[in-house]
Amino acid sequence: MSGIRLDKVCKNFGATEVIKGIDLEIEPGEFVVLVGPSGCGKSTLLNLIAGLETLTSGNIFIGDRKVNEVPPRDRDIAMVFQSYALYPTKTVRENITFGMETRRIPRDVQDAAVKEFATLLQIDKLLARKPGQLSGGQRQRVAMGRALVRKPDVFLFDEPLSNLDAKLRIEMRTEIKKLHQRLGKTSVYVTHDQIEAMTLATRIAVMDLGHIRQFADPATVYEDPADLFVAGFMGSPPMNMIPGKLVREDGMHVDCGGNGGTPMRFPLPDAIARRVADQEGMDVVLGLRPETIFAAGTELPGPNRYIFERPVVVEEPTGPDTMIVFEIAGLDLIARVRPQDGKPQGTSFRFEVEMDRAKLFDAKTGLRL
Repeated sequence: MSGIRLDKVCKNFGATEVIKGIDLEIEPGEFVVLVGPSGCGKSTLLNLIAGLETLTSGNIFIGDRKVNEVPPRDRDIAMVFQSYALYPTKTVRENITFGMETRRIPRDVQDAAVKEFATLLQIDKLLARKPGQLSGGQRQRVAMGRALVRKPDVFLFDEPLSNLDAKLRIEMRTEIKKLHQRLGKTSVYVTHDQIEAMTLATRIAVMDLGHIRQFADPATVYEDPADLFVAGFMGSPPMNMIPGKLVREDGMHVDCGGNGGTPMRFPLPDAIARRVADQEGMDVVLGLRPETIFAAGTELPGPNRYIFERPVVVEEPTGPDTMIVFEIAGLDLIARVRPQDGKPQGTSFRFEVEMDRAKLFDAKTGLRL
């Protein structure tokens, strides 16, 4: 089993620098997800690993072998694309074995591989059908089967679920995770969907403008974001970001009153206050996840809770939770509360914030303090 190492990888398209000196080391057997907004460079980076794009500079290693000049067919990889790319005139079986046929793999080896992976992917009863007779989820399983029969060292996935409806995406996400747990192959998966990233990855590389902003396990990326971009991108609904200034008044506080609207002064817990004790007057951004803001008195009591009252701007029931939109300092913020705690627009609401889970960022650099 092979890992992947990128060493100062750069890619330019003409004068446009798309990948900007990325260093990345993926351990053998890891499932790494490249996530970020459109245009961040994640698909380009995957194509560089696959050999579908040529490097401008830097090196790519698969295992101990440098593959800069190695063509895609010789890199011992298999790729699953956003488009199923199935031959419409061929049966499921013929689509799966097409690559094996071109490499003149013996028929008995083909049969054994088709039997193994068609059963694993639950398409063994569909082998005689053609793609036009299949659902979207079944077509994606066929595309995965075509990749699996190669038995490569590395799997590359380029937004394979984006063409599926919401229910199928969840089902296929589970199938991909079970597949990785069973096969244990090194996998790199590209998506713009941070829920897919959180649920699938052993580690996540959050990309922005050709850089990797943070590379860590899902829990670390979510709970300990490296900067404002990661904090805002990872999470649904996203983290509330409140600009303010550090003030000292019986401890350290964030004064969030600079944008008009209703001002607020949030007390910082000791663990954060100690780190910024000499930074009074500094411009900062206070980050609060929606699930750390709830109806006062509905959670177990704990230290460093802050209670305030604001009118409801919008109530958004989602089933298991209700989102309450409220205003502070001219900004709309979101609290995630229990459905029974929801209140209609205009109603006064007593909120409680779990300040121990607050994040503090430098407003100028965006870096976590």
